[in-house]
Amino acid sequence: MTDLHGTSPVVEPVDAALPLDDAALFAPGMDLDALRRHWAPFAARQPMSAESMRGADRRAQRLGVPGIQLMEQAGAAAAAVATATLVQTERTGAGPVLVLCGRGNNGGDGFVLARHLAVRGHRVAVVLVATEEEPGTPDARRNWDRLDGHPLIDRLRTPTARDLQILGSGVEKAALVVDALLGTGVSGSLRDPVRSAVELTWRARAVAVPVLAIDTPTAVDLTSGAQSDPVVRADVTVTFHRPKHGLLTRTGRALAGLVLVAPIGIPAGADIGS
Repeated sequence: MTDLHGTSPVVEPVDAALPLDDAALFAPGMDLDALRRHWAPFAARQPMSAESMRGADRRAQRLGVPGIQLMEQAGAAAAAVATATLVQTERTGAGPVLVLCGRGNNGGDGFVLARHLAVRGHRVAVVLVATEEEPGTPDARRNWDRLDGHPLIDRLRTPTARDLQILGSGVEKAALVVDALLGTGVSGSLRDPVRSAVELTWRARAVAVPVLAIDTPTAVDLTSGAQSDPVVRADVTVTFHRPKHGLLTRTGRALAGLVLVAPIGIPAGADIGS
């Protein structure tokens, strides 16, 4: 088994296919080492802050790239990282992929990831970690609804800490746990049910189930690298468009594990002012 925490070569950025158009992402043998090399030009780009990323996202939409399209690209990229993690750790077919999702667009990326994995034959359990009955953004709600009825997807909702404790009692059966709970901007201690979901990721790692974080490990700030309490410690993190300052700090590196930077279709003009 190859170690998850290699280092990426530094090369100049070049044009590359976006995840939805990149057949190489799911090619046989595409493990994390190969995927890191594939996306190395994006890891070599200038890093940005969380605020700059939010600005680039808004400007991309003003330039005509719909938010739902950016979410689809991000989720497809995350699904490729999930698949490569299963290959790298020799856990393909070991059990279902457990995707823990918050109510926002980070959770929406997780819903898209789940759909792309299921289309490729993986069993997926998707958990909406919220007291509310549905996601909180239009794009996330749309992608949550798209999961309904898929034969390889179980949709669950865990509104309480007790629900997460019950779910966590079988976490050793999962092939992979995906953290799509929260993006950046967290301050102070986490509250339930998200707090208990983070604790579930600890239980997963304690029984050797790898953890993949989307964008950033929950409770790690993408700008400063500061952590809230509790915090996800990931084996692999996929972030988007450019590296993030927070994941390059000592704390961020320790909590993010191997960091991959994936393109999602934000045009160069959207970086103005970053």
